[in-house]
Amino acid sequence: MKTLRRALLVVIIVLILILAAGALFVRHLARKGLPDYNEDVSLAGLKESVTIYRDSFAIPHIYAQNENDLYLATGYVMAQDRLWQMDLIRRVTEGRLAEIFGKGLVDADLFMRALRIPEKSRLVLAQTEEPMLAGLRAFSDGVNQYIEGRKSGHRLPLEFSLLGYVPEKWTPEHSVNLIGYMARDLAVAMDCDVILYRLGQKVPLAEGRYKELLPDLSLQKTPVFPDFKLDVPAPVFESTLLQGARALDELGLTVFAGSNNWAVSGSKSVTGKPLLANDMHLLIFAPGIWYQMHQVVDGELNVTGVALPGTPLIVAGHNDRIAWGFTNVMNDDVDFYREKINPANPSEYEFNGAWRVMEERRETIRIRKGKPVEKSLRFTHRGPIISESKGIKDAALSMRWVGSDLSNELRAVYRLNRAGNWEEFTGAVREFRALSQNVVYADVDGNIGLYCCAGVPIRKGGIGIAPGETDEYDWKGYVPFEELPHVYNPPSGVVSSANNKTAPDDYPYYISYLFFPPYRIDRIREMLSEKDKLSVADFQAMHLDVRSKLVERMKDELLAEIGTMKTTDATEENASRILDSWDGRVTGDSAAALVFEELYTALLKNLIEDELGPDLYKAYVDSDILAMGYIENVLGEKNSESVDDVRTAGARETWPDIVQKSFSETVASLASRFGSDIARWRWDRVHRLVVKHPMASVRLLDRVFRLSRGPYPVGGSFHTVCPFYYPLSGGFDSDAGASQRHIYSLADWNDSLTVIPTGESGVPASPFYCDQTKLYIAGQYHSDYVERGRVEKNAKFRMTIRPENP
Repeated sequence: MKTLRRALLVVIIVLILILAAGALFVRHLARKGLPDYNEDVSLAGLKESVTIYRDSFAIPHIYAQNENDLYLATGYVMAQDRLWQMDLIRRVTEGRLAEIFGKGLVDADLFMRALRIPEKSRLVLAQTEEPMLAGLRAFSDGVNQYIEGRKSGHRLPLEFSLLGYVPEKWTPEHSVNLIGYMARDLAVAMDCDVILYRLGQKVPLAEGRYKELLPDLSLQKTPVFPDFKLDVPAPVFESTLLQGARALDELGLTVFAGSNNWAVSGSKSVTGKPLLANDMHLLIFAPGIWYQMHQVVDGELNVTGVALPGTPLIVAGHNDRIAWGFTNVMNDDVDFYREKINPANPSEYEFNGAWRVMEERRETIRIRKGKPVEKSLRFTHRGPIISESKGIKDAALSMRWVGSDLSNELRAVYRLNRAGNWEEFTGAVREFRALSQNVVYADVDGNIGLYCCAGVPIRKGGIGIAPGETDEYDWKGYVPFEELPHVYNPPSGVVSSANNKTAPDDYPYYISYLFFPPYRIDRIREMLSEKDKLSVADFQAMHLDVRSKLVERMKDELLAEIGTMKTTDATEENASRILDSWDGRVTGDSAAALVFEELYTALLKNLIEDELGPDLYKAYVDSDILAMGYIENVLGEKNSESVDDVRTAGARETWPDIVQKSFSETVASLASRFGSDIARWRWDRVHRLVVKHPMASVRLLDRVFRLSRGPYPVGGSFHTVCPFYYPLSGGFDSDAGASQRHIYSLADWNDSLTVIPTGESGVPASPFYCDQTKLYIAGQYHSDYVERGRVEKNAKFRMTIRPENP
């Protein structure tokens, strides 16, 4: 027995040692990428010492004596926090994800290569002035010196070890590539047009049903620029019809677009100076899309805000004189063409009565743990044949995209960082073309403005797939910058935008059919008019507002039909009562909000899944814009053909039938999950924010290294000013919303507030990885100091970067 006990004891000790060694190894992997924010370093290429202060959220305040040193230090500091994320985004733009993730990303890589983002970046760099080029080179140098220092000590971030590779050198081209990355992400037409193309397969184009599935802009009465007039002749424009072809598969690259911004002049502010607010709506993941940063060159530059990891500039923020922020224009900046291929030579396509030879490129896609794959890409004069990358054999669809044309948004941001007045501001933002943005403006002299900065094509077609045999539907250029909608110092003292319709109906150019319905903008403007004078606190309340104009629009319409139901179900009666007494605020603790959101999705499903089928229905409603536009259409015409369920032969369903059916299904579903006691129903029991890491799909890694965070119960919805979006096709977990919140006070910049939904660090083991998440969920902010005395007083870390061998 003693021998057995000793043997068991030895086994236990060995197991304990193995577990301890495993825990130590895991801890080492997790923490080896952590930087020391107090460690002074020496870098080659630096001319003078640079001081970096970090506050309690590890946000860097970088103080340099010249631009070279500022951007070199920026590259080093940003790499400390976001190196793997920078490399990941770089790989997206180059179509090289399969190298690290495997064969499942081959199609995504091929599509990104078809966009030829690096090719455009090289053209941009060739036309960029030396001061900015020098800044990009210095930034790259800083990144690379950080990489070399970490490689030598085997201290690269966790993800490099898990995926088994080391980062390559950073170059200025990689920073410019990020223009294409954001342009692709914000190109909503790239996905919506494809969905409409697929609709043509299911719904006959001649029937009223198809028209009802398209947004009707005549129902949208709130333009961003209601008073903008342009005395130029209107070009001929007509919508092209979609033609039949097999469905395109999803590309595997998620797109999301939204945002709010507004500003008031001193006449509407308690401070007597303008206030400006911005919250850009994107996917919320970890590491977050934005990097908070403050950059100073004594006597020359003092700019703060958010940067895109991999670029050295403040994208949205303020300097000493002006503040600015963005919302997506929702520009229809993509057209698809059905090319006629020569049956005798598949490398030729017909154009204006002659056969043209397509450009062909052979692409080698390397695959992690697999053999390289050879793929071909073909291009017409318009752009890539995208159907080949998606397995379409009986049609050749080419894509014309504004992002392929020369633009230099990085130079625009460089100039924005230094602009001091409206003229310099407009001189900078006129460079925005691939990234179509409504840019809000305010300055310390009391001026405010808003400019639609967009590459708006002048074309005959625009909606759907155009015939490609001639140049009839080719673009004829872009709307001149001066003719794009804008406003400067309006008499109202207020400017605002929220992805709503850009211009009045008499604007002569077609911009888009993809605008969000005016739920958010109407509520924003309602709140802006509720007080004579507004404060920073009022702007905070606006950011967090969850009173819904969609609920206001629909509630009585729904209750009118629900009220005629002959039901003896007590839970249905109680659900109807709470809807009736509801104030329309989509708070997390609201039972009525839960009923409404469930009812909204049930309505969508019962109205149109019968026409589309489950797969196309999911793609359609998850586009958000198309689904919301469809509901508006049905509310305007309740006898529309699409209300009828095509699966019930011999019967014709009406609007009351669908509402009542959806309401009964909603109540039954909620009662089965949460019980019949409605007092226990809450919206945030199903509506939760999960902050996911790109590698979170590997559950063991996610749990061991705490890559993701949440779920966090949240209120709000896709139709409230405080947005927490969810997929309309099913499930209410949110993965998108305000990717940052900023409020700038031009009376005193130090009174400005900011927050992001994640944190400054991209290293999961860092205390600053998601340290702002709970603050963000609670609707709180932190200060955004720019005065050096306050920065130093609130600093938790101090680092000096010195010239190597001075």
